[in-house]
Amino acid sequence: MDFALSPRAVELQAELSDFIATDVDPAEAVYREQVAASGDPHFHPPVMEDLKARARALGLWNLAIPNDRWGAGLSNLDYAPLCELMGASLLSGEATNSSAPDTGNMELLAEFGSPEQQDRWLVPLLEGTIRSGFAMTEPWVASSDARNISSTITRDGDDYVIDAHKWWTTGAAHPNCRFVILMGVSDPDTDPYRRHSMIIVPLDTPGVRVVRTLPVFGHDAGGGHAELLFEGVRVPASNVLGEEGAGFALAQARLGPGRIHHCMRAIGLAEKALALLCARAQNRVAFGIPLADQGVIQERVAESRIEIEQARLLTMKAAWLMDTVGNKGARFEIAAIKVVAARVATNVIDRAIQVFGAAGLSDDWPLAEMYVHARTLHFVDGPDEVHMQQIARRELRGYEGFRP
Repeated sequence: MDFALSPRAVELQAELSDFIATDVDPAEAVYREQVAASGDPHFHPPVMEDLKARARALGLWNLAIPNDRWGAGLSNLDYAPLCELMGASLLSGEATNSSAPDTGNMELLAEFGSPEQQDRWLVPLLEGTIRSGFAMTEPWVASSDARNISSTITRDGDDYVIDAHKWWTTGAAHPNCRFVILMGVSDPDTDPYRRHSMIIVPLDTPGVRVVRTLPVFGHDAGGGHAELLFEGVRVPASNVLGEEGAGFALAQARLGPGRIHHCMRAIGLAEKALALLCARAQNRVAFGIPLADQGVIQERVAESRIEIEQARLLTMKAAWLMDTVGNKGARFEIAAIKVVAARVATNVIDRAIQVFGAAGLSDDWPLAEMYVHARTLHFVDGPDEVHMQQIARRELRGYEGFRP
């Protein structure tokens, strides 16, 4: 295995780090002030457009898209340290047009979209003038098994009629969100893995309704996570992504890269939490000595550093395999890091909160918001249990001969 970064990736790493320190981090307070002044937690503050213009001018734009025609053309391995940097800075993903769910939708449209779909939806996404959502999860079924999805996409002449109830559609509350890619059943009578299709649904189509946004541990901001209803929604047949019946395959194509991007960002979150923990431990005194000199705190620091390094190595291995043998060949490593990265980020942030004391629970420090994000990663793109099951089945397969 070779984890060496390309010269271009090394340059981008330095440039992105400088952009975050010089532009993004100082803008966080302005961002919060502008949102608070609007009275709308989903308000899109002007400072974000300033950051996007600056990032684009610096060439720090569409970093997540590996396609040379549409994006930066970086390998997964080269993108990993950049994504880690963005994970530690909650505004930098959107500022560089490299945030979910847009990145996954961009990759789908770049690989499977028709020329017309690319012109209408992909190009504006790449320009950063619109946002998008991905409507897959449903409230009344266990959506971790995609075969359970019950939303219907019914052909009617030159159109499809969509009836669906979706939730946790990230980004749908963003004022610039213009469409979602929806997954539903187009042929209930065929093979379970060919029943589903994906279709592009503009949010201004009659019959589409954003019911509400769903707070996460009381936190509701940015593009939000929306509950959506699609009642008799009619869209042209040309809005089908790829081909009818390809929904399950497209979901796998989208979720593989998406999962590892979440993992890369989780490493950045963990690193930021550990830095905060260490700084707090050095400047706080309890029972006559600095917290940093107390054995229990030193153990937490050491455990955190070990866990982060292990997680980073597994992330890099998964990225290297995706580059060398493809997403399918790396599926077990992707499953493993999806579990590990969420676990490490949650653990390290939790330790940092404990060292901060009650201050760690407040909005005076970013740890509470970071914990909310890290905890959601145990569900995003499939719950931990599904990935654990996949890994265990592969391990056990080689021992089936021992069954009586």
